[in-house]
Amino acid sequence: MRIDIITVLPELLKSPFEASILKRAIDKGLVSVHFHNLRDHTDHSYNQVDDYQFGGGAGMVLMVEPVDRCISGLVAQRDYDEIIYMTPDGDTLNQKMANRLSLSGNIIILCGHYKGVDQRIRDAYITKEISVGDYVLSGGELGAAILCDAVIRLIPGVLNNETSALTDSFQDNLLAPPVYTRPAEYKGMKVPEILLSGNFPKIEAWREEKALERTKKLRPDLLNDS
Repeated sequence: MRIDIITVLPELLKSPFEASILKRAIDKGLVSVHFHNLRDHTDHSYNQVDDYQFGGGAGMVLMVEPVDRCISGLVAQRDYDEIIYMTPDGDTLNQKMANRLSLSGNIIILCGHYKGVDQRIRDAYITKEISVGDYVLSGGELGAAILCDAVIRLIPGVLNNETSALTDSFQDNLLAPPVYTRPAEYKGMKVPEILLSGNFPKIEAWREEKALERTKKLRPDLLNDS
């Protein structure tokens, strides 16, 4: 998978890709991530990429020209499965969306900033608009990092245990069951005996039961979506 991220703040985005699972995926050659500074695509003085909005009102808007130059340059080199715009008014990121995007070959992520991007970019290029929640961030960079983490970890070979991602919360619209590790008893608190039994069919049945119980208690809305 190739991910091209367009941003006015590439330095804000780079650190998550220099550690942990994301770095492992890059080192293995399973994904390549490329950062494109929008200021490199403008001819305006002081590398300007934003301007006041027509009609008045507070807040600056990312200009159409530098974004168009960057995206058109990328799509001239290769085909993209999705051109994504990170924006508070997009579809809320969820596990099903991450699953689908993990099957992509090439994607572009445009990070919104200021008051947003000129609507003509959204009309001409954007195939999917994604939000990471019903709140506003200073820009789309942190949202893009969240999206990349959610997607990249699902690519085969990224996680050491291939089944790990399949048992995460929100797969099959269920929260994950409780998990335990050694020691089996700590300050009088014991691990459920079933997990120590070695009876794996019964353990799986227990996990399914607990996952359903936890979902009913904490996120019953997920069961309504199934």
